Formats: sequence, C-alpha cells, structure tokens
Amino acid sequence: MTNQVLILDEKGITDIITHYSISKVVRNAPGVVFAAKLPDTAITVYKSRKVLFQGSGAAREAMRWGIIQNKALPDKVQTKGDILPENFAAYSVIGSDETGTGDFFGPVTVAACFVRANQIDLIKELGVKDSKQLNDDLMRKIAPDLQATLIYSVLTLKNDKYNNVQEKGWSQGKIKALLHNQALKHVLTKMDNEKPDYILIDQFAERGIYYNHIKEEQEIIRENVLFSTKAEGLHVAVAAASIIARVAFLEEMDNLSKTAGMTLPKGAGAKVDEIAARILLKDGEAKLKSLTKWHFANAKKAQAIAHKKMNVTKS
Repeated sequence: MTNQVLILDEKGITDIITHYSISKVVRNAPGVVFAAKLPDTAITVYKSRKVLFQGSGAAREAMRWGIIQNKALPDKVQTKGDILPENFAAYSVIGSDETGTGDFFGPVTVAACFVRANQIDLIKELGVKDSKQLNDDLMRKIAPDLQATLIYSVLTLKNDKYNNVQEKGWSQGKIKALLHNQALKHVLTKMDNEKPDYILIDQFAERGIYYNHIKEEQEIIRENVLFSTKAEGLHVAVAAASIIARVAFLEEMDNLSKTAGMTLPKGAGAKVDEIAARILLKDGEAKLKSLTKWHFANAKKAQAIAHKKMNVTKS
C-alpha cells in the first residue's frame, strides 16, 4: 500500500476536512480527528496536524494539498542476527520483546503484538519509537492506547515462579524463550486466520539456542520468524511490544513496593543492595526472596550489609 504524509497548518486541515466531508467515515482510533474514504484512497487527519493518505491514489490526493513529506530514513542501526527483507519496517509484523531480566526486584515480562502495515503510521502517531528513547512515565501514557489498538499478549513471570524454575536449573535464556514462544502463540490465536508477513524477536540468543530451549514444547512458532538485536529500532511492532512489556513490569513493581512498604528501586546497583538489606532486617529472608530474583549477587550483598548493620547495633 502506498502511503504519503503531509503536515499542514490549521487552515490546511480545515480545507481538507471540508473538501472530503462528503466521503467522511468514522474512525475511533486514538489521535484521529477526521477520516475519509475514496474508492482508491483513505485519508486520515491526526491531532498533530499530520495527514496520512493511503492507497493507489495517495500521491495524487496528497499533491492537491502541499509538498509531500519525504520520510527521513532512520540512521542505520548496527544489529546482529538475521538479514531482514528490504523495506522491512513497512511490513505487517508480530514483534516480541522482554524486560525485567536485569532487575533484582520485580518480574520478567514478555510482550508480543501485531502491527498491520496500515497501522504503522497510527502507531508512530501514538508516540511509539525505540523504547530506550522513552521514559517510564511516557510509556505508561502510551501503553493503554497501544493495547486498545493492537492485538497483543503480555506475560508476567512473578518472582516465586521465577525462583522456582531457576532453582530447577532453568537459565534466564530458557525462561525468556519459553515466554516469547507462549506470547507469540497467544497473539497468533487471537488473529484467527490472519497471518503476519514476519515475526521479529528481539534477539537474546542465537536461533539454534533459542529453539533448543523450547524443543520440548508441544507447539513451537517457527514460520517466518526472524531474530535481530536492537529490534525495537527495526520495526514499530517490537517497539510497541517493548512498551507494553515495560509497563506490565512497572505495574508489578508498584504492587511489590506496596507489599514491601517502600519504593523498590529498579536495576541491580548499590541502591538496590541497601534497600534489600533494609527489607532483610525488617521482614526476614523469606520476604526478601519473594520480592527478588534470588540467584542474583545482590542477595549476598544485602546479607553482608545487613550482617554488618546488626554487628554495629550490637556493639
């Protein structure tokens, strides 16, 4: 499908709405203020004053109103993994990503979502870009619109289950692979008979290792699956999945903070060790373990800090 984008002033927007009013259609997507449908072109006006023309007549209609905005090509992303098809960012793709794997407190969350080719501009309009360029507050605002617009699945592996399978010998790689495969299955099921052009997984393991992790699963998603590092910069589907996964992680962190009676820090740095030691002294090891990934080195560091504080108190 051919897409053209214009950015117009208020008068230009008013003129477009007046001109196409006879062909007006209802579109309840977030950010849309007007939409029209011609036999060969769909016109969508957004709050940001961007006007999107889609279809075989897109260039013709866009040229009525101004100079077509040439979409700047993104800086080339240095990635590892599969070689992606040309113009990959314009395909209909299921993307999947995870977060929380490096945080002592909080769960591992994985999300997958399907972005159709004709939704790409809308998803960008909602504010989606590489999630590493967004802060947590912005992602909390964006995620509800994404969830209302896209077919998605998000899985949260809480710490009790994480610690249980980790103690059985499961690596983080295996845990993540199983969650990705499950999230992809859920999305494909929700799509009924519709198929994506591709599936893109943000690569955390080589293809062979990934599939070895899930070899005992009854259903393994393999068709048109691609792997790449920094995948959130290669297709908005992965960027959207990353945002949905991150917000699920943040929501569970909020719940854990309430349980702990204090705000739990993210990551695995020195501040994390100090807070963990406080919980250890206040509520004991079982409580701390329930809030954390217990095999992290932070557990021993927190125990050492707590032991030192106890000795100081006694003396």
